[in-house]
Amino acid sequence: MTTFFPKYFTKKAIQLYVMLLVVCSLALFNRMLPLHWVAFGLLEVIGFFYFANLLSKHWATLLSPVFTQKLVRMALLLRGSYVLFSYMFYTQMTGEPFEFEAADAKGYHEEAIWLLSLLKADQLPVYLAYSKGNYSDMGYVAYLTVLYSVFGDGILLVRLIKAVLSAYTCLLIYRLASRNFGESTGKIAGILALLSPNLIYYCGLHLKETEMVFLTIFFLERADLLIRSRQIPIPLLAAVLLLSLSLFFFRTVLGAVAMASLLLGLLLYSGRGKIGLGKKVGFGVVMVGLGLLLQGGRINAEIDRYWGDRDTNQQLSMQARANSKSGNSLATYGNAAVFGPLILLAPFPTLVNIDTQQNQMLLNGGYYTRNIFAFFVLLSLVIFWKRDIIREHLLLLSFLFGYLAVLATSKFALAERFHLPILPVLLIFAAFGITQLDKKNVQYFTPYLVLISVLILAWNFFKVAGRGGL
Repeated sequence: MTTFFPKYFTKKAIQLYVMLLVVCSLALFNRMLPLHWVAFGLLEVIGFFYFANLLSKHWATLLSPVFTQKLVRMALLLRGSYVLFSYMFYTQMTGEPFEFEAADAKGYHEEAIWLLSLLKADQLPVYLAYSKGNYSDMGYVAYLTVLYSVFGDGILLVRLIKAVLSAYTCLLIYRLASRNFGESTGKIAGILALLSPNLIYYCGLHLKETEMVFLTIFFLERADLLIRSRQIPIPLLAAVLLLSLSLFFFRTVLGAVAMASLLLGLLLYSGRGKIGLGKKVGFGVVMVGLGLLLQGGRINAEIDRYWGDRDTNQQLSMQARANSKSGNSLATYGNAAVFGPLILLAPFPTLVNIDTQQNQMLLNGGYYTRNIFAFFVLLSLVIFWKRDIIREHLLLLSFLFGYLAVLATSKFALAERFHLPILPVLLIFAAFGITQLDKKNVQYFTPYLVLISVLILAWNFFKVAGRGGL
């Protein structure tokens, strides 16, 4: 069993990224990626792969308390530093401490300030009438409102709190991975989360993703502990149910997937120390009761509307993107049949200059790291099947594929931001895949890199061709 991320893989990943940058720059010279975004991409890719190898090797023998201390401290340092840097960077680039095209971020900020003013004036019904039960964003706005009421509406402090939550997310990923797959997998997963460009990036934004990922991994970690317990401790059960319900107020379908995964995981779990049949039935009754409580309410209506309109929404969205002045005329070919087979590997990095996609160009290296570690995720899935241990990890598997199924049928199938809630699970599976490397499965890495290269190049040519750039 491998206890660290081998240099063979990290070196090849870095080399391939540089090669893809060169090919895209030469083949699409008139759309060459601006140098500052090239620098960001190189920092993201080299920082992730080089230090994943280095830290996983140097920290492999550390005792758990020492490892967790180092993990959290390093995560806080990285994320806190990035929050300060991004605050100044965005202020310099856009004239305000918000990212490019920050409509959502500004909307959350302004809505929280407005809600706070309404609360002070004892006019909460005005806000409730305005929101009309739109639960998907209500949780984050309420969270910001609480922070603003205590600390004022300063932006920087909120983002520093995001850094703390994201650092604790790394710790939760380590705990969950260790419980499922052992200490070596837990350490590698924690280090991958520590270095993940995507998790770091969202600490510097005023979006809900950092908090949503924190709640998601907190839910999965507590739910996994519940499933693996012989009893059903009431405080633990209450925490799991409250965390799952909280997800409805950040993204409605995420809450639905979490609930379904919890039910499947508990009823079908086959590992050691499993809960007895009687307690499973009792838990099932609780879950059915919650389902009936939600039935007929606004949350259930949102889920039904999403699922009923999923094909139409995706088709209309692709058509709108094709017709947009700054859009891609080839977007009409996008649908679930195209997105489905690629959804585990996607999204792909933007290595060409698209004026209206500054955020995607900034995070191009983060997209690429996902494409590469997906190989180890696929390897782990094959091992689950061969060893017949799927039911031991059904909570994580059902959550991953349930959410991916939702994404594949939505208009956000290739939107990186909407993939973020499953990133912790992908990192855990990737870490397990890394620990299972041997001479037999190593041989598949190079063919996989060829496949990913073709997909990334095709994606970038598609982006340029659809905008009349070829």
